[in-house]
Amino acid sequence: MMIAVGRKKFQLRRPKSKKKIPAAVSSSAATEPPPPPPWIELPRDVTANILHRLGAIEILESAQKVCTTWRRVCQDPTMWRVIDMKNLGDLHDMPYDLSIMCRHAVDRCQGQLIDINIEYFGTDELLRYISQRSNNLRRLQLACCYSISGKALREAVKNFPQLEELHLFFMSEISAGDIESIGTSCPMLKSFTFNDRGYKFPLIECDNEYALAVAKNMPNLSHLRLFGNKLMNEGLEAILNGCPHLESLDIRQCFSVNLVGDLGKRCSKQIKNLRRPCDSTDDYEWDAEIYDCESFDDNYWSSGYSDIYFGDYDDYTNTNPFGSEYFSDNEVWFFDHDYF
Repeated sequence: MMIAVGRKKFQLRRPKSKKKIPAAVSSSAATEPPPPPPWIELPRDVTANILHRLGAIEILESAQKVCTTWRRVCQDPTMWRVIDMKNLGDLHDMPYDLSIMCRHAVDRCQGQLIDINIEYFGTDELLRYISQRSNNLRRLQLACCYSISGKALREAVKNFPQLEELHLFFMSEISAGDIESIGTSCPMLKSFTFNDRGYKFPLIECDNEYALAVAKNMPNLSHLRLFGNKLMNEGLEAILNGCPHLESLDIRQCFSVNLVGDLGKRCSKQIKNLRRPCDSTDDYEWDAEIYDCESFDDNYWSSGYSDIYFGDYDDYTNTNPFGSEYFSDNEVWFFDHDYF
């Protein structure tokens, strides 16, 4: 179209159409979503089998948070028939409460619990909580649970009529009387462990109380471990007489037992798998350090007494338990080992 403006003519032209530039395609739209992780496609039973290899702490703190598939598997009560609360004992450095975590695991099993292992953090209250919800328990292991009393353990096992295995490691509050009660309450017990630390003191007090408690109250045992026990030959003989079905016996670091002679021959004949007092401890799952005279510094034995008893006198009462030859009313004298 022509337009006359004065003498000049201008031609209005249709503006050239601009080619449409396609909007930049976002990388997320252009790229296909990544395939799901391969473990999501695994059959449920295979996934459960893999997760079973983890401990309860790893499952609750990590595995169940990986994906919804794993979380559903971890919520299945059958996943919690076995609860392993194994840890390194550094409870103060942990960002979580193992006691609360253990209760959560017990709740998830919905009464189907058959096997549980508790280390370091066990208490009377926790043991009672477990016993009230797990009357099908068949295996119980307690290690370094110094806050569990003998009374609490006695009461708990009364709710475990099907208990076949009881393993106690470094449980200092358990007495021989508790062992007797446990044997009476658990007639199906087949495997029993009561392990302590080995001692080699010249004047260490030895006794057969625990051995006699086992011999008189656990006649159906097939496997017995008394690592580091203070029993003597008489106690071992009682066990051989009272536990006729015994197949394996571990008396490593029981240094008050002498297997030279007829007793040693009888053990070899009657017991298929015998671990003797001085046998290797390389396969032992706990610290097997022997406590003997060399475990302490020279000051312990220089006077025949421990520095635990002869240190700075910090009791500022008027009572003087050591006599006037060591302390006076006006000043405090410290012990000189050369005096003795």
